[in-house]
Amino acid sequence: MDKLTRRQALSLGAATFITGILAGRTVVEAADANTLTIAFNVNLPAFDPTTGPSAVNPTIQAIYRSIFDQFVGQGPDLKFQPGLLTKWGWNDDKTKVWMDVREGVTWHDGSKFTPEDVVWSLDRAGDQKGGNPISFIWSTATNYKIEGNRITGDVVRYEPTYFMWMAFLTGYVLPKNYYTKVGAEGFEKKPIGTGPYMVDAYEGNSFLRLKANPNYFGGKPAFETVIYKFVPDTTSRVAEIESGSSDVTLEVPYEDFDRLKKKKGLDGVATPVSDIGMIFISNVGPMLDKNVRLAANMAIDKEAIIKRLLRGYGKPLSTLEAPEYSAYDASIKTAYDPEGAKKLLAASGFSPAKPVKFAIKTTRGFKPKDYEMIQAIVGMWRKVGIEAEIEVYEIAKHYELRAAHQLGPAAFYNWGNAIGDPTTSTGFAMYSKSPHSGWKTDDVDNLINPLWGEKDEAKRIAGWKAVDKYIAEDGYVIPLLQYAQPILYKSSVKVTPNVSGALQAAMVSKA
Repeated sequence: MDKLTRRQALSLGAATFITGILAGRTVVEAADANTLTIAFNVNLPAFDPTTGPSAVNPTIQAIYRSIFDQFVGQGPDLKFQPGLLTKWGWNDDKTKVWMDVREGVTWHDGSKFTPEDVVWSLDRAGDQKGGNPISFIWSTATNYKIEGNRITGDVVRYEPTYFMWMAFLTGYVLPKNYYTKVGAEGFEKKPIGTGPYMVDAYEGNSFLRLKANPNYFGGKPAFETVIYKFVPDTTSRVAEIESGSSDVTLEVPYEDFDRLKKKKGLDGVATPVSDIGMIFISNVGPMLDKNVRLAANMAIDKEAIIKRLLRGYGKPLSTLEAPEYSAYDASIKTAYDPEGAKKLLAASGFSPAKPVKFAIKTTRGFKPKDYEMIQAIVGMWRKVGIEAEIEVYEIAKHYELRAAHQLGPAAFYNWGNAIGDPTTSTGFAMYSKSPHSGWKTDDVDNLINPLWGEKDEAKRIAGWKAVDKYIAEDGYVIPLLQYAQPILYKSSVKVTPNVSGALQAAMVSKA
């Protein structure tokens, strides 16, 4: 690398200098049209997109989709499209699955992608001991056979979302031969996929640098280099885009979004995404009291939160189904009724003078105004007789505690459901045997159980709507709102909004 003098480095400014180093430039220019720098809101804990807590983090999918391809693709409007599979389906009686594998694809190391990679990835995903958190989905089909480019398999249990998951969490194809050779540890050190970008450099909790895959079957991406800077702090992400140190950022406070999108040289977009802000409730302590649960829900003025904290960006919800989801029922509503909340609490012996007490966990800066929202909700609760202590944690800690069923009485979370099916919203959030649930009781399970393998689609969706209504009436979860995702970017680039919320590098192009 050519050396910079001290005077040259200082004249560039720290942010520009560091960005140049990350990009691997020998001379730091004022702007590099072939490098895209994204100030990202979460860190990348691991590269394997199919195992561990990070595999079910919807936000990280943006990075995974840049490196790896999924069995089934998905457009920014959530519509399914060919991925590494070009066609797929069930036979007439739904006892078998079939898939056609794309030809002419290569892995990042130049080796040929084959149907064996698909079968190996599916078998590995379905292994209950393999570490895939969605193995209970992948294990519903097995005994795969390959004939040419067609794969067939036997259905163990009919799962209506089986192919939908192929475009969702953990639905990635990994290289059989390479992974088998280097093992899990070797793969973490040098991961390869078939995606539009290849891993070039990685510094944990700092940055990830990617290089364009010149042989990508979908065409070479717009930028030669992509840098994901890991910037969990909201204020720092705002500074990244305002100073010009990054080209794109997301999940900034809406007041900064409104201010900066008007600034010369910057632009912005904030469209509804498939993410729901919610408060998990666990069946422990005071939350075992139905009056407390319902009062906690009724005391929240969701409209005021959206208007005052989110500047009108968002839609209040009373169910875990967003309007884009197939089981959304607009008739399910929990009214804002603080007086009604007081009466419910009084019936259980609580009041503002004698409040019920519990802790609520929340992230801070993961989503716009997440901490401030919980502060506002705690203030609303205090007025009716609920005293909640706020505990701040990182999103990775949320997954750890949730998997161990240790979230505590209440915990704020952002639930993403990019496939829009009720099983992946209400189902996995509320079913006791799901590793993602907070509330775990038999009454909910008994309503959900018959729906898992229901082959009549109309009956299945109607059943999920009934489950949503039951959950709302018993206050087993507190849905808050559907998010609008704020993305800020330089006018020199163009960002295609993704309803899934995944800010994928391949969806950013030159203006």
